[in-house]
Order: sequence, then structure tokens, then C-alpha cells
Amino acid sequence: MTRTDFRTLDLTTLDVTEMFVDRVELFVKGGDGGRGAASFRREKFIPLGGPDGGDGGNGGSVVVRADPNADNLAGLTMKKHWRAKSGEAGSGAKCAGKNAEGIVLLVPPGTIVRDRERGNVLKDLVQPGDEVIVAKGGRGGRGNVHFKSSTNRAPREYEPGEEGEERWVSLELKVIADAGLVGFPNAGKSTLLSRVSRATPEIASYPFTTKSPNLGIVTIGDNGFVLADLPGLIEGAAQGVGLGHEFLRHVERTRVLIHLVEPFPTDGSDPVKNYHLIRKELREYAVPLDGKPEVVCVSKAELTGANEVRDQLAADLGLEVLLISAVTGEGLQLVVGRVAQMLDTIKREEAEAAARKKPLEFATEGAIRTTDFQTTSVTSITPPSDEANP
Repeated sequence: MTRTDFRTLDLTTLDVTEMFVDRVELFVKGGDGGRGAASFRREKFIPLGGPDGGDGGNGGSVVVRADPNADNLAGLTMKKHWRAKSGEAGSGAKCAGKNAEGIVLLVPPGTIVRDRERGNVLKDLVQPGDEVIVAKGGRGGRGNVHFKSSTNRAPREYEPGEEGEERWVSLELKVIADAGLVGFPNAGKSTLLSRVSRATPEIASYPFTTKSPNLGIVTIGDNGFVLADLPGLIEGAAQGVGLGHEFLRHVERTRVLIHLVEPFPTDGSDPVKNYHLIRKELREYAVPLDGKPEVVCVSKAELTGANEVRDQLAADLGLEVLLISAVTGEGLQLVVGRVAQMLDTIKREEAEAAARKKPLEFATEGAIRTTDFQTTSVTSITPPSDEANP
């Protein structure tokens, strides 16, 4: 048998219009195994050469792999059905059929792969290089050489080869970022992202200009972190109002939240109430998100009276509230520094927790037989014995 080769499809190079796709369903099928051969050795002066049918090749598998160069699932929308090739049939002289090439679908890190019918998670592709076989190719069938015996010297049996697996899978992308910007529409999230990183999100004076998450790398000396501009939330987002669930699920993987509060909303609403409304949506989401560390900022500090709004919000929360302006740059270094410090603390705590984690230890019989425990013989499993209860 030859080694199975995989044909990698780089979906990031497809000519796709500018769009952000974070959920897609695909039909995948592994290739069928090649059938085994039923042949006999025929050479001059060897009239009874016996069976020499080779095995069929294995079918190709369909693999989903996390690739750091992919940023969303848009490339997968161009084709819904992915079928790997079948293995070649075996032949005489014990020649095995060639294994078929597999297919590798490249997706962004943070993609969750589920079986659509059962709903179970096949794998959460968090790190670049993580992969999962979603449709395994069938094993090639055996040739008649395997069926030879002392009583069957000329077998004509062979195996047709196994069918490849097939299923519908759903891919769901949850953006992986160290910090995420949350807040009501038009709070200045996109402007802030464009000022502290090289990202170029759409910026306009009307709400809901951001319809998909934007990522930017914030550099601090030799270090940095990934900042996500998450689309503006509205009241009722946790119950699916608007595109609530589509937005909130991207918050799940962030370590720190930067909550921007607009001091003078265009709809005349109370900024303090707006803050609590966003916190309510984070708390009522299927996976509660209000426990994440948070940096609270009042944006648009260049506006007269923004300082008073900051003081009012700080008094209501009993916490520090920063005053920033993406236009003038006021407070930007401070908020970036606070987020970097919080991330350092979180990562250090995660590393310490991982170091403290011990491998599972299983109790031995000697450890169980102590004064704190009693052992009882079970008739159907353990036969009665004088040594069962020392």
C-alpha cells in the first residue's frame, strides 16, 4: 500500500466578494475503497501458480484543518459538496491499488466542527494546525490471495472495498481575540480599533456600520495582543433580537472586554442605563459572558460634558472608568496599557494553573483497604473469599 497523499485546497485564494461568513454547512464524503482483484498466476511451465490478486487502495478522507492564513469561511460558500476520490482496484501479480488523495479544507482557527444531524462537536479547532477527519475514506478490499487455504487452493473470492463515510457537517467560527470591544452602536468601537492598530474597519456617522467582527493587532513594544471590534449590540440581543446571537458568540473566546459607553447617544438615551443594558445581554446569553474582566471607557472625550458622564458612571459602578477619545488620542495609551496588564495577569494565572494540574491518579486496592473504606464482595462479580474482607 502506498502512503495516502492529501490535496490541500487553499480557500483563501478563491475570488470571493468581500464578505464575512462565520457559519456554513457542508456535505462531505470519503472515497470508497478499491475492490480487491481475483486473478491467478499464469506463467509458462507453472500451470498451477495459485491466486495472486492484489488489494484495493484506500479511499481518500476529507479533513478540516485550522490555518492561520484563513480569516473566515467565505471560501466554503462556493461549494457545498466535497467528495474525495476512491481508491484504485487491485490487480494481478499481488499489485495493490493506489491510495486515493484526500481533501484538506482550510478554515480559520476558532472554528467548531459539528455533525449536523447529531449535533455533537467533532472537534474545536483552536490552534493553527489542529485538524479533524470529518469523512474517513473506505478501506480497500482484499484480493483473492488472502482467501487461499489448504482446502481452497484456487479461491475466487475478493472484497469489493468499504464505502467511505459521509455526513453533513456544520462549521461555526468564533473569533479568537485577546480583547473585544463591546457597546451600543455608534459608540466609537471601529474608530478606536483603527487608531490603536492597522485595521481599517468601515467608519461612518450612522449606527450599525460594522456588520461583522474586525480584528487588529495592537503592538506594545515587542509584544502585542489581538483586538476585535465586535458589532454593536442592542437590547434583547441575548434573545436573538437583531443579530444578537451572531454577535455575542464571538465574545465567548475573548479574555478581556473593553466596554465603550457613548456619553451623548443620538437617540437621547441615558449612557449609564445603556451600560447596564449591555451587561444584561452579556449575562443572559446562553454562555454567560458578564464574568469576563472588563475595562470601562467613556468614548468621545472631545465632546463637552463627557467628563461629567464619566464621573456619573464611575459613581454608579464604584469602579474606575476611563475617558478616551479616538479623535484626539486622549487616554488611548492608558486603556491599551490596562488591557495589556490584565492579559499578562490572566496568561500567567493560566500557566500556573496548567503547571499545578496533576495527571489523574487511580486508587489501588491497597489504598482502598483503609479504615475509611469498607470492601464488599459482589456475588456476580467477585466470588466469596476469606480474604475479601480482612
